[in-house]
Amino acid sequence: MHRERFAGLPVRSLDEGVPRRPDQVAWLVTDETGFGFEDDKDDTALAVGLDQLLRRVNPAQVTAIAVTGHGCVNAPRLLAAHARRLTRLRSVFLGFIEPEYWEISWIRHGDITPLLEAYPKLERLEVRGSQGLELRPVTHDHLRVLRFESGGLPGAVVRAVGASTFAALEHLELWLGVERYGGDGTAADLGGILAGAGLPALRRLGLRDSEWQDDVAAAVAAAPVVARLEELSLGMGMLTDRGAEALLSGQPLTHLRVLDLRHHFLGDAMMRRVRDALPGVAVDLEERQPAEDDGWMYVAVAE
Repeated sequence: MHRERFAGLPVRSLDEGVPRRPDQVAWLVTDETGFGFEDDKDDTALAVGLDQLLRRVNPAQVTAIAVTGHGCVNAPRLLAAHARRLTRLRSVFLGFIEPEYWEISWIRHGDITPLLEAYPKLERLEVRGSQGLELRPVTHDHLRVLRFESGGLPGAVVRAVGASTFAALEHLELWLGVERYGGDGTAADLGGILAGAGLPALRRLGLRDSEWQDDVAAAVAAAPVVARLEELSLGMGMLTDRGAEALLSGQPLTHLRVLDLRHHFLGDAMMRRVRDALPGVAVDLEERQPAEDDGWMYVAVAE
């Protein structure tokens, strides 16, 4: 029910045994409630799974944890309670479930802020799903990768990221999604991120999968943070010629190493213009989507 690797490590459950080097795997932690729709917010199930892991594996040898099942709701608080034992934990994935088993919109979360507050040396945090997701502005000196995969990221979470200070963050990726699945934000919510004041080390930025991708592109075109980027991803969403025109009319993008626009609705002429304007940039224009006769378009990931 999960990807085979996370944070460059093979994912392993306790059922597969404890390897000689427990710090060289990402440990899968789940609860016993399965993947149904029951409204079970009891801590017990996930706590049991976590306690089993920490009994069989030296907590100081655990460097990466991937949480799945309904336990995602309570995982930040439960992991925070074990922070003094998990001294080498550097990578956490909340919602480690593949779409063929569970739709992304079904994955529930709570407030993830306690996790960041309890682990000041955390380097990687990935979150899949956004139902119930909350985040408060934080200051964190060691986080390098922050990713949110969702079919609808709440505007409050986007604003909280922009109001936070992540001194070491190099990779930030947001799947903004659609309003129907909780993506109630606007381009204005990206202001803090695009100003970049709290993201001095940012090199790779993804603002993806949005039904207002043209507005995202227009905001990015004048954003101070872009000048320091090496990679920019605006793909997976409903990007049209209007958004691409805004990009080309804005600040120079020739310093980029990669511009990812995969899954888009650009016309042939605009695709040529983008490539011609950025000859030294690896521009990804794959997966052009056919617009319907009635103008209906779609993002890559919603439900």
